[in-house]
Amino acid sequence: MQVTVQKLSPVLVEFDVEVTADRVKTELDKAFTNLAKSARVRGFRPGKAPRKVLKTMFGARVAADVAQRLVDETFPMAVTDQKLQPVSNPAFEPKELIENKPFLYKARFEIVPEIDAVNYDGLEAKRPKVDVTDEQVNEQLEATRREHSTLEAPKSPRAAKEGDVVTVDFDVLVGGDTIADAGAKDFQVELGSGTLLEGIDTALRDKKIGDKAEALVEMPAQHPHAKLRGKTATFALTITDMKERVLPALDDELAKDVGEFDTLDALKASIRAELEKAQKEQSENTVAEQLVVALVEKNPIPVPPTLVERQMRITEQEVVAQARRQGQSVSGVGDELRENIRKDSEVKVRAGLLMAEIAKKEGLKIGEPEIEEGLKELSEQTGKNVAKLKAEYSDPRRREMLVGMILENKVLDIIEAKSKIEDEK
Repeated sequence: MQVTVQKLSPVLVEFDVEVTADRVKTELDKAFTNLAKSARVRGFRPGKAPRKVLKTMFGARVAADVAQRLVDETFPMAVTDQKLQPVSNPAFEPKELIENKPFLYKARFEIVPEIDAVNYDGLEAKRPKVDVTDEQVNEQLEATRREHSTLEAPKSPRAAKEGDVVTVDFDVLVGGDTIADAGAKDFQVELGSGTLLEGIDTALRDKKIGDKAEALVEMPAQHPHAKLRGKTATFALTITDMKERVLPALDDELAKDVGEFDTLDALKASIRAELEKAQKEQSENTVAEQLVVALVEKNPIPVPPTLVERQMRITEQEVVAQARRQGQSVSGVGDELRENIRKDSEVKVRAGLLMAEIAKKEGLKIGEPEIEEGLKELSEQTGKNVAKLKAEYSDPRRREMLVGMILENKVLDIIEAKSKIEDEK
C-alpha cells in the first residue's frame, strides 16, 4: 500500500491511496470463492458454478464489496502510519476496481492541527472581590422564612393581593368559542410570582372568593395549544379559594427548625459562610474564563469546522432544554443566537486544543488517585454519595468526561500560576 498525503489546509488533508494489484487479486479470489459456496446458478450444482459465470452475473456487486472492504481495512492503517488524528468522517472517492490492477482511492478528512508551541506565560485577569453584604444575608434569610412558611385562610374575608395563593377555575375562549382542553379547574397560583401572564395576574387582584374576572391576552405564536397560537384569547376566571402566606418569626426557633442551629446568629453565620463559598467559586470561575479567552487570543490556531459544529449542536441542545425547563415552547434557536453560539463554540474548541497541548507538554496524566479526588470534589458540589458517583462514572463515556474535567482543571492551575492576576478592589 502506498499513501500520498496532501495538506489542503492546517486542518484538512487528502490521502491518495494505492492498494497493490496482488492484494486486489487476493481479495477478489476470496470473494468469488465465498460466493461460489452460496450462489444458486441455474444449470450448476451449488458450489460448482465457474468463476466466469459468477463474474458475469455478480461481478459488479463483488467488485463494489471488495473495494469497500479494501477501503475499510487500509484507511485506518494509513492514518496510523501517517500519525494523524482525524476529527471528521472521511469523504472517499474510490476508483473502479479492476482485477490484476492496483486499486486507487482518495480520502479527504479534517484533522487536529499541528501546534508547534503554546504561549501561556503572563496572561492577565482580574479576580472579582468576595464580599458578602448584610443585605445578601438578609435576603437569604427571607428566602429561608419563605421555605418554612405556611398557607392559611385570611382571618377575615378580603380581596386578593400580591403574595396570596389563589385557586381558580377558568375557561379559554377565542372569538367567543370555548377552546376544549385549554381551561382548568382548581388551578393554584401565587399572585405576583411571575408565573401567570400579566393580564391574568392583574385581573385576579382585588377579587374575593366567588368573584369572576376576565382577561384579554395575546397568545404567543409558539403556544403549545394549536388553537391558541397567535390568537387573542379571553380567560374567564372564577376564584374558588384564597390563602395568604404566613412567614415564621425571625428568631432562634426558626434556626432550630432549619437545621442544627441553636440560635438565629448561628444560622446567619452559616448563611454567610455558604454565600462566601459560592462567591469565591464564582470568582475563581470568572478568572478561569478570562484566562481561557486570553489564551485563545494569544494563540490563534486554526480549528476544524467539524469540531465547531459538534460543539454548536451540544450548546444549542442545552439552550433549548433550558428554555423548555422554564416553560417556553421552543424547537430551536434564532439566527442571531446561533451566530453567537458559533463564536463561543470556536473559542471552546480552540481552548480545548490548546489546553490538550499544554497537558501534553507538561506531561500531565490522570490516574486513579486523581479520579478519586475528582469524585470527592464532585460529591461535595452535588451532595451525592461518593460510592454512588463511582457507579455513575463507571460508564466509559462518563469516566472519559470526568478525566477531561480533571485534566482541564490541572491545566488551568498551571496557566494561573504563570499569569498576572489582579484582585479587584
